Amino acid sequence: MAQKTHPRRPNIVLVLADDMGYSDIGCFGGEIDTPNLDGLAASGTRLSQFYNTARCSPSRASLITGLHPHQTGIGILNYDDAPDGYPGTLSESSVTIAEVLRESGYETYLSGKWHLSSSIHDVADSWPTRRGFSHFYGTLEGAGSYFQPRTLTRDEQNIEDEALDPAFYYTDAISDAAVAYVTEHSALRASDPLFMFVSYTAPHWPLHAIEEDVAKYAGRFSAGWDQLRRERLERLVAMGIIDKAWDLTDRDPRVPGWEDVTDQEWEAARMAVYAAQVDRMDQGIGRIVSSLESAGMMDDTLFIFLSDNGGCAEEMPIETAKDFVTTYVTFDATTRDGRDVVPGNDPSILPGDEATYATYGRPWANLSNTPFREYKHWIHEGGISTPFIAHWPNGLSDASALRSQPHQLTDLMATVLDVSGASYPTERNGRPVPAPEGVSLMPTLVSDVSDPERFLFWEHEGNAGVRRGRFKLVRKYPGDWELYDVVEDRTELRDISSQHPDVVAEFSRAYDEWAERCGVIARERVLELYASRGKGLPSE
Repeated sequence: MAQKTHPRRPNIVLVLADDMGYSDIGCFGGEIDTPNLDGLAASGTRLSQFYNTARCSPSRASLITGLHPHQTGIGILNYDDAPDGYPGTLSESSVTIAEVLRESGYETYLSGKWHLSSSIHDVADSWPTRRGFSHFYGTLEGAGSYFQPRTLTRDEQNIEDEALDPAFYYTDAISDAAVAYVTEHSALRASDPLFMFVSYTAPHWPLHAIEEDVAKYAGRFSAGWDQLRRERLERLVAMGIIDKAWDLTDRDPRVPGWEDVTDQEWEAARMAVYAAQVDRMDQGIGRIVSSLESAGMMDDTLFIFLSDNGGCAEEMPIETAKDFVTTYVTFDATTRDGRDVVPGNDPSILPGDEATYATYGRPWANLSNTPFREYKHWIHEGGISTPFIAHWPNGLSDASALRSQPHQLTDLMATVLDVSGASYPTERNGRPVPAPEGVSLMPTLVSDVSDPERFLFWEHEGNAGVRRGRFKLVRKYPGDWELYDVVEDRTELRDISSQHPDVVAEFSRAYDEWAERCGVIARERVLELYASRGKGLPSE
């Protein structure tokens, strides 16, 4: 269907979930109730082969700049490994979508997680308000309690005390701030277009949810991960998202069969809390959509939803949980009402309450990433595949469309430039700016245009991948390259590298050239840097 006539400068809303798998939401085959996202998909366009970069900080860096994460200084997380490693903070020579659009007359807002600055307590040039956002409400660090998040900030002022309100829940607070921004914008800046980045922490660990939401999922997952993976695949095939020729990957060999699980009730409860976190996020998205509709802005808004990486298989054994948590975030030992917080996955403790700090672990991440292999951190499909929804009544068909052309995060900057008419600068504060790496999504969204000759590239902690057309070359460090025909076998079950040595050679050369150009640091060097600090890589 032809593209509709649309305004030159639409409002743009990017909504990002955190650590949510490919098939969790309803319109991508999941059991979780997500009526608001499903509604956007029903009158919008889904992309079945959109890719992130396998980890939270790198994905945010790529999304917000249109560059590969290594080019922005954030190759792993927002940790400063300079001078020999990644500085872990957004490069001064990169330009954000907010900076580009603000220069073009947009009012710019961020609600939620930033995670792009190694300075999370002292105001720095890498804070959102110094990188193009007129208004910011959210957290500067990457994860933490949903009931008392650390580094909670409004613009440049710490407001952690606001979380002392017994009714505070971070997912709701992110949604509330986004709604308030829309309301304020429509009242004071209605003649200007809006850009808003809504960056949820849901459903990233810890498993913290509202009791009424958890209760809704009682029994929902008691059939276990084996049966639910099969049921998800059936729905994905029925929706046309997954080809029926692609076999379901085997259960992760480290995960027991459901019939062999001793603590089935606790396991089902873990997934119920995770589902409740996603559900609450969807409720908030519904309120954001309603605010846009009430303001008369929705028809002229390009609204995009996606996730920053695949489901997270990180376990949190009770014996090492406290050390694990405090490696990455500030840990509060007590709740707001003075109870001790017990970190770790303990079957004697039901997750969800403020006094717990747990993950849903590898078994349920395996479900979240149905039908694919691997998880967050890795470049196999389970680590980098995300649900993707685009909705724009005045710019796209209002029929439910499904597109299969591969795209990745770098393409969001190119799309924003395309639909807004904004100009991309050649320098920032006197420094040359790398040209954006992506291509606009619009030809794909409008008429399913494909580009079988385009290369896509990924690297994270030595895990790497290259895709062009039907072939994908992928490596799980420290293993060898594997080659898959993702037209015939997107679930990556049949390695055909020995049958196509010419493709392996061509793709690996292309990868080496890309890695050199984009500043990828060899994993061995990164390991040395972390070892010098007495630590392993964050994924280990």
